[in-house]
Parts: sequence; structure tokens; C-alpha cells
Amino acid sequence: MNSIELMTKNEYEEWTASTRDARMAWWREARFGMFVHFGLYSQLGRNEWVQTLENIPVEEYARLADTFNPKPGAPREWAKLAKEAGCRYMVMTTRHHEGFSLWDSKANPFNSVKLGPHRDIVREFVDACREYDLKIGFYSSLMDWHHPDAIAAMYDTAARKRFTDYIEALNTELLTQYGKIDVLWYDVASPMENWEGWDSLERNKRMRLLQPDLIINNRSRLDEDFGTPEGHIRADDRDWEACMTFNDISWGYVDEVQAEPHAYTTPRILKMLCTCSRQGGNLLLNIGPKPDGSVPADAVKPLQGVGEWLKRNGAAAYGKLGRSYGFGGNGVSGVSCAQDGKTVYLWNWIWPSTGSMGFGGYCDAPKRVYTLCDGKDMAFEQKGQRIILHDLPEKSPDPSGVTVIVMEFDKVPEYHPRSYYPQSTRDRDWAKDNKI
Repeated sequence: MNSIELMTKNEYEEWTASTRDARMAWWREARFGMFVHFGLYSQLGRNEWVQTLENIPVEEYARLADTFNPKPGAPREWAKLAKEAGCRYMVMTTRHHEGFSLWDSKANPFNSVKLGPHRDIVREFVDACREYDLKIGFYSSLMDWHHPDAIAAMYDTAARKRFTDYIEALNTELLTQYGKIDVLWYDVASPMENWEGWDSLERNKRMRLLQPDLIINNRSRLDEDFGTPEGHIRADDRDWEACMTFNDISWGYVDEVQAEPHAYTTPRILKMLCTCSRQGGNLLLNIGPKPDGSVPADAVKPLQGVGEWLKRNGAAAYGKLGRSYGFGGNGVSGVSCAQDGKTVYLWNWIWPSTGSMGFGGYCDAPKRVYTLCDGKDMAFEQKGQRIILHDLPEKSPDPSGVTVIVMEFDKVPEYHPRSYYPQSTRDRDWAKDNKI
């Protein structure tokens, strides 16, 4: 027996913490991933929770498996777009709450090999990720509306044991049938209310024995490796990843005529990516493929636009960036900075028509200022707490309209916002000392 199986909860958490830096190294530099919600619900196009929201009986809903038939090569289309978008990893719903497994599961006969397309969609997804050099994540629902013990597990000890064994068997299949897997992305730990009810500690130990480099999220009622704010972007004091829909209305497919007015644009995605990057997190942006597995048209151009932007400006988004400081100036929505703090990236959304622009709060002069998209130097001067750029072009230098201005310093610049409401006690003390 491996020693990990004998660990208490505290010992296990200490052990995972001791290995976390090595396991998370690629993830902390990736910054941008693609989420894919695909299942039987895709055929109805009314939200991935349609079965329970509309009280569709299990037997009636299960008949959707007969008509589920994604076209060959659909996962390759997802992976190709993810690569074009600049994503570094993908996470797919191997089995959503509906309980339909998209692989050849011995534990769950309600699957895509025995029914529907008679194909292993998870295998196709894994192969596509490897073809496009994308790290591989498996979404695995803990809740299951199809399994007869799922509700009884709340109050029946024997049912709970059967159900948790079933959950472990499913995840064991996923982590033993497809080679190296990078992320296990649990979701919705219901109906049990704690990790003991789910046997999460013992299960996750065994999952890590199967995949020693595995990264696990925080949704099995254990903290594990990273937090998962959903539908909003909020920094945490730990590793975190914001998971976002593509349209604010559904994770699963919605008819494009209905979804198009809500779909994200390239600048909006970049704004989310900026917020994540500058605060030390990742963005996991979802697409909901159509019933045949093809990518909705309203997602393609915006994502390709992000990818083109990242080719020019990736240094401001990818990698081990330091937590940012400062707010830049007019038109700057966010500021990211290199890990050593000496290089500052100002993400600009509003290009000035006046030929000049200033950044307040910087008490040190940079040694160089330039636009990241083309490397062209920018004329500047330092005036007190202001860095002023001169002789700017009429239009934003970046074709997307989101231009990154880079300021390089010899040291970490002293930064204090000149404001009637300083941001911190340190800023207030500085303002008082300098008679601001």
C-alpha cells in the first residue's frame, strides 16, 4: 500500500501542498483554457440543466441518447479553434449531471459507445488535444440525475456506498484509459453536504496514485489545488480559475439566433483575460457545441480574434506575471506586470484622439516605453507623478483596438495614486508626507 493511502486529511493536504508548485507550473503559465459543454442536452438547446428545470422524466430524457450523433471529427474542430484562440488547455464535460458518459464505460452503460453514435467521444477529444498540443482536462459531475441511488444516497447508507463507488469507478476509468491527464474538474457535489459523505479524501488519494501529476479543482468539497469562481471573475489568495460562459445565458448549446445578441466579442474576452492575468488567475472560457458537435458561428470569429491578439501581445497575458499595481490612465482597463515588477503592461481600450496620454501615480521614470504589438518606441516624459506619452498615432496601433503599452523600469517603480481617496494606508502616509 502506498503511503498516501494512509494519510490523514491534514497529512494529505500538506503533501499536496508540497507537490503543488511542480504540478501547477504549466497551469500557472497557461492563463487561458477552453471549456466545452457537450451532451444530450445539446440537442434541446435550452440550457444544460433542461432535464431538471423542466421536470423531464428520466426515461423520456434518456431517449435523447438514440438521436445523439455528433459528426466525426467534432472534437478536432474544438481543439483546432482552441489552438487558434491561444488557449493552452481544454476541459470537456465527460459526463454532465444528466449522467450520460461520453466514453466506453463499464461502470455506466448509459454511454455514447453503447448508445447514440457508438463512439468514444472522450477518446476523440484526447486525441485532438494531443494533436494540437493542448493540456487535457476532464470535467466530471458528482451529481447524477440518471443513477437510481443518487437521491437515496442522502439518507440511505447502502445507497451512498453504491453511489460513491460508482463515482470512483467512473473517474478511475477516465484516469486509466487515456494516458496522461492533466486536470480533474469536479462539479456539483450534491446531494451529500461534506467531503466525508462523498468519500472525497480517499477517492482523490487514489486518483492521484493513478495520475501523480494530476491537478484537481475545489468542487469535491475539498480545497485541493485551485478555486473556481463561476460566472464572475474574482481573485483569490490561492490559485484560481474563472469559468465563464460565452453568452451569459447557458453553458450548453443555445440556438445561435437566440444567443448571438449575448455572445462575447474579442475585446470583451480580452477584458476578462486581462482581469485574470493581472490578478494571478486563469480564464476558462466555455463553448457549447451544436447537436452535431460543430462550433456555433458566433464563437468562432471572436475567439480567433483573441488568438491573433495573443500572437502580438501574449507577453502581457501568459506566464508567471506578478500581481499588478497601478491603474494606468485614461482608457487603460487593466495593468499586468512581469514577475519581477520592472516591466508594466498597460492594456488600453480607449485610444486618445489628442495625440497624448498620461499615466498617473508613477513616481519613477521608465527607461523605455513602447507598444507591444509592433515594438515601436513611444516618446514620453516624466512630470512629477505623471508619465506623459507624446506624438501618438491617430488610431490604436493594434488592429483589435486593444493596445498594450509597455513601460520598462530599472527597478520596481514607486507607485502612489494621486487621489482624494488613496488606495491604502501606505498611500495615505505617502500623500501626507509629500503634501499631496
